[in-house]
Amino acid sequence: MTPTDPRPPAASSAPHGRPLLDLTQDVALLTAALIDVESVSGGEAALADAIEGALRTQTSLEVTRDGDAIVARSSHGCAERIILAGHIDTVPLPTADGARGTVPSSWDGDPGDGVLWGRGATDMKGGVAVQLALAARLFGADPAHDGGGSPAAGSAQSVPATRDVTFVFYDHEEVEASKSGLGRLARNHPDLLAGDFAILLEPTNGTVEGGCNGTLRVEATTVGEAAHSARAWMGRNAIHAAAPILERLAAYEPATVTVEGLDFRESLNAVGIAGGTAGNVIPDRCTVTINYRFAPDKNLEQAEEHVRALLEGFDVVRTDGASGARPGLTHPAAAAFVAVVGREPLPKYGWTDVARFSDLGVPAVNFGPGDALLAHKDDERVAGPDVRACLASLEAWLRS
Repeated sequence: MTPTDPRPPAASSAPHGRPLLDLTQDVALLTAALIDVESVSGGEAALADAIEGALRTQTSLEVTRDGDAIVARSSHGCAERIILAGHIDTVPLPTADGARGTVPSSWDGDPGDGVLWGRGATDMKGGVAVQLALAARLFGADPAHDGGGSPAAGSAQSVPATRDVTFVFYDHEEVEASKSGLGRLARNHPDLLAGDFAILLEPTNGTVEGGCNGTLRVEATTVGEAAHSARAWMGRNAIHAAAPILERLAAYEPATVTVEGLDFRESLNAVGIAGGTAGNVIPDRCTVTINYRFAPDKNLEQAEEHVRALLEGFDVVRTDGASGARPGLTHPAAAAFVAVVGREPLPKYGWTDVARFSDLGVPAVNFGPGDALLAHKDDERVAGPDVRACLASLEAWLRS
């Protein structure tokens, strides 16, 4: 932060060395504060400490920590419980010279009202900031404040939340599924993830995105016979034998499948190929890695069967996969939320953790600030007003 930057410090230090987060500041500035605490997957502890410390100051939330995942719940006996979830980790920092989507954050324009650059700005510190701001505004010691800390007496913001809320902040989303903090919470504390409806604050440009595609990864392997490349007729080239696999994938026409009124576009592609041992050896083995993104009208087993049928005659092994989630927009809470947002819902083409909530029997949608197309890019950024608009929609709905 430069000496002329009017922002408050991103995170001051408490006596125990943990950063302190001011949850009552403008939510766009809070987003910057979160970005400024580096939290690449596997290094979330400092940010988890800051979030836990801030949440424990909110007078009517029960806080539980599991590793670097934190759950904060209100318990006011409301008829409906809503889950607001988001991951606190990011992909690694950019390595390109001069990249702006890094840590610490920076602004184009006035802090809070301009465009905020930094790793996680889109995916998904903006969404996490909205969660934290809502925790303070709905369940803090002085909830009748706006995002900038000014009183809002007599406004709709003085209306209490009409639903109980569970706030979930979890680690290790950007790495292999076996390390997922949300998966760990589901195993260790399934009771904390019980609810009627969930919103995952992944970036959606402020539009509700229902459900998500599933994902399947397989390896198709061909086997040949090694030989000296000067006497190629003595062997069988495994890479050449993989040509029909690539031909079938290139000719494949992916489907668009309508599920509960949303059109999910599928895709099936080779995403990697490996074979050969040396420049003078006919390769005796070749492996093509294939990724299938499939609509939530089918489960993982049906998706695998579909790929195996396409690649009949080849050795196919599933290496990873996760079923998708149906849109969940028929749930009354979802319909009410869509009405508040005021935009036509869209499908989520990528896989997100709404699928985990779906597996737990909790209908879930994606909704958050930022453009998902900027996620993981070296120019990752989010507009301050977009974060503020996301907060306003969620707060209006939770108080309605």
